Amino acid sequence: MKNNGELLRTIEMNHGIVSMIDQNLLPFEFKIIQSYTYSETCQHIKRMTVRGAGAIGAAAGFAMAQAFLQAKSENLQAYVSAARKEIEQTRPTARNLFYAVEKVYKAGLISPEKAIEKAQQIAHEDEEACYNIGYYGNEIIAHKANIATHCNAGSLAFVRYGSALSPIYQAFAQQKEIHVWVDETRPRNQGSRLTAWELSKANIPHTIIADNAMAFFIQQGKIDMVIVGADRIAANGDTANKIGTLEKALAAKHYNIPFYVAVPSSTFDIDCKSGDHIPIEYRSEDEVLWISGKSKNGLFCEITTSNPGSKASNPAFDITPAELITGFITEKGIIKPNRAAIGKLLLNI
Repeated sequence: MKNNGELLRTIEMNHGIVSMIDQNLLPFEFKIIQSYTYSETCQHIKRMTVRGAGAIGAAAGFAMAQAFLQAKSENLQAYVSAARKEIEQTRPTARNLFYAVEKVYKAGLISPEKAIEKAQQIAHEDEEACYNIGYYGNEIIAHKANIATHCNAGSLAFVRYGSALSPIYQAFAQQKEIHVWVDETRPRNQGSRLTAWELSKANIPHTIIADNAMAFFIQQGKIDMVIVGADRIAANGDTANKIGTLEKALAAKHYNIPFYVAVPSSTFDIDCKSGDHIPIEYRSEDEVLWISGKSKNGLFCEITTSNPGSKASNPAFDITPAELITGFITEKGIIKPNRAAIGKLLLNI
C-alpha cells in the first residue's frame, strides 16, 4: 500500500513500541499512532484501530511480546498468562490472533528477547506470504477481468500487500486491464472506506456499490470472479469472513462464476472441524444504528438513520460452506476447499 508514494507497513514494532495506521480515521485522515503497553494494543484491536486477519495477528503477537517486556521476574508466569487471556478475548473469531499469541507466548517463556524475535518473524512471514498470494492469484486473473471483493483484505488488513487485493495489485502491475467492484461492507463500511482508499492510492479502476447490489451485477454479467479474504478456515474448508460474505458466495455459485478465498496458511485452523465450531463475534449494536463519516463542511460526525429506540443485532462474521468456494489462494499455490488439500498444505508448511 502506498501513501504519498511510500510503501508502508500497516503495523510494526520497534523498541517495544507498536506503531499502526489508525484505520478508524481512513479515508478522511491518515495517522500513525503508537501503543506503549500490551493493554493499549489490546484496546486498539478491540476498537478496530487495527483490523484484518493478518494485521490482527501481528498486533496480537506484538502485544504478547510487550507483556513479556512489561512483566516482572518475580511474577512473570502469572502476569503473561493473564495478558495472554486478555489478548485472546479481543477478537475471538480471528485465527491469526490465536496463532500469533501461542507462538510468541512459547518463545517468551525462554526470554523476552525470544518473544520479540518471534513476533517480528510472524509479521515478516505475513508480509512474505501475502506477496506470494499475489503471485499465485495473479495467474487466475484474466486481462480485462471484472473482479468483486467484500470488506477489506488489502494491505490494511495485513502487514503489507494483503490477501484478496494482492493478486489485484500484481495483475495491475503487469498492466492487465482490470476493474474492481467494491461493496460497502456494512455496518463499518470497510469496503467503501478502506478498500476504495487503497485502490485509489494505487490508481486501480474501481466502483463502489451497495452491499445488496453485488448479486445484481453478477446476474448482469458485469462481474467475472469474486475474491475475498478470511478470518478463520476450518479443517473441512468452511470459512469465516466478514458478515455478508455468504450471500456473495451464494450468488456466485448460482450464476456459475468463480469464488476464491485468499489466505495465508496461518488462517487455517486444523483443530476446528467445521464452521459449526467457529466462534462468531457479536459487536455493539451502535455500529448498525449509527454511521460515522465526514460532513460536507469537513467535520467528523456520527448520525443515525435508524428508528430511535429500536434494537439491532450485529454479528461481525458469517460462515461460507466449503462447497461454495472454488479454491483457496495461498502462499503455496491454489488448493481445493477440502480436508485433504488443507491437511497437505499445513503438513508442507
